[in-house]
Amino acid sequence: QVQLVESGGGSVQAGGSLNLSCLISGIAVSEVDVRWYRQAPGQERQLISTIDWTGSGRYIDSVKGRFTVSRDIAKNTVYLEMNNLKPEDTAVYNCHCLGYWGQGTQVTVSS
Repeated sequence: QVQLVESGGGSVQAGGSLNLSCLISGIAVSEVDVRWYRQAPGQERQLISTIDWTGSGRYIDSVKGRFTVSRDIAKNTVYLEMNNLKPEDTAVYNCHCLGYWGQGTQVTVSS
């Protein structure tokens, strides 16, 4: 069974940084695409970044240049480094692969 556990969320001021982790069990991160989503209050869930099975990352325009997705194959963990955070980045962040979701981690950015 595949399980995903996110961590690393928190509250920061605008311009700050956070590093989210997604620990995956049941499948090797080197074999799957892993996606990061976020959902702000009252808004639909939004795909923001993907790291594919080769380790190549993709981003939506609004986070490009500020967020970096990476992975540690030995730890079977995917990361989302978030820099220069903005209030509009406030959301619950989830990782996803093969139809499985983590529980989410809250990111709050104050102005």
